[in-house]
Amino acid sequence: MRCSDYSLTRKKNLEKKYAQLLEESHRLSHTNRKASDLKRAEAEEVLTQIKAIEKESAEP
Repeated sequence: MRCSDYSLTRKKNLEKKYAQLLEESHRLSHTNRKASDLKRAEAEEVLTQIKAIEKESAEP
């Protein structure tokens, strides 16, 4: 099954969120390392969701 419009939209939204979290993590790394690490962990969770959507869309 090909990726539905919903999946594509969800993936795009997650990619935006991932980029924002990485940017915020980088910004925080200059002032608060613990908060930066937490943002990075949150970004990694979002990346896991993105990969799951990609895997679903790749299955025949």
